[in-house]
Amino acid sequence: MTDRSFRLKGTGRTGVLLLHGLTGAPTEMKFLARRLHRQGFDVYAPQLAGHGGDVRALLATTWRDWLQSVREAHDVYRSEVDQIHVAGVCVGGALGLLLAAERPEIMACAVYSMTFEYDGWNMRPWCGAAGLIQIIANLPLVRRISFEEPFPYGIKDHRLRDRMMRLPVEFTDGALDRLPLGALYQMYRLGRRVLRTGRAIKVPTLILHARHDDMSHPRNSERLRDCLGGPTTLKLLDDSYHMIHVDQERDRVAALTGLFFDYAEASPPARGASHA
Repeated sequence: MTDRSFRLKGTGRTGVLLLHGLTGAPTEMKFLARRLHRQGFDVYAPQLAGHGGDVRALLATTWRDWLQSVREAHDVYRSEVDQIHVAGVCVGGALGLLLAAERPEIMACAVYSMTFEYDGWNMRPWCGAAGLIQIIANLPLVRRISFEEPFPYGIKDHRLRDRMMRLPVEFTDGALDRLPLGALYQMYRLGRRVLRTGRAIKVPTLILHARHDDMSHPRNSERLRDCLGGPTTLKLLDDSYHMIHVDQERDRVAALTGLFFDYAEASPPARGASHA
């Protein structure tokens, strides 16, 4: 399995741990990483456990393995920077929050396109049946069943989408084009863990979500905002689908993230402050 983790060393000592999503790879985070790097941040995008290979490798891991790989990446990276923030899309965002609950030195988190359930306008109805999936999706034969992500693949920008399809190595190297039910089961278990421990997650959190997300309805991010124990800022974007960190408002996502991290570092609130 090829490790596609990458690092962009910044001019200062403030780092961002950048986490990709389920079935994704660090490759998909390169645009955001470059923009944050231009803002002066040091950026490290590790590869989650079980990712970067095939479906079999992914199914050999659980959400706890994904979290452990994030812990290990953080602990190595933390020794090389003075301040650290975490940003992630979907599963990566959820993992970042659980990490922040364990590592109080993390200054702030950004969560993009939070997904407790795949209930967006373009998803099959059964994908949003989290209760049913948690009952059957991890059964030995069922867990290997996989489905292909439907068009438009979380991308509203048709030119970018066409380019990604023509040049998959440039944009999606290491990512899977199918989601096995066993991995979906783990994603839902991870989401439930965030909900159960939300009040203990005190880190200032920026939540960004597309108003017309094709995979996860904005109610997912509202649910996240309401469960967290620290100060939160939720912003809905009007011209993107699920992959907001690469879609038409990617520059705005990068700018909002950088500003939020700068503010958190300059004016760190007392953990446990009320919601913004």
